Amino acid sequence: MKQEQEEVEKLLTPSEVAAIFRVDPKTVTRWAKVGKLSSIRTLGGHRRFREEEVQMLLAAAREERVVE
Repeated sequence: MKQEQEEVEKLLTPSEVAAIFRVDPKTVTRWAKVGKLSSIRTLGGHRRFREEEVQMLLAAAREERVVE
């Protein structure tokens, strides 16, 4: 029997996302509330963010800076 490996998406905490963008974790939570970044809630109610989406947002922010 062949075992298939499922890709597990990496989830980041608000603090990890904040460190990537060099902002306060509360800013990341605000982004989630206004829909700038989607979040997943853990069973304990904590927010987690998809690493792939965070990297795409970071790339878009960098492009914006280059254009300006």
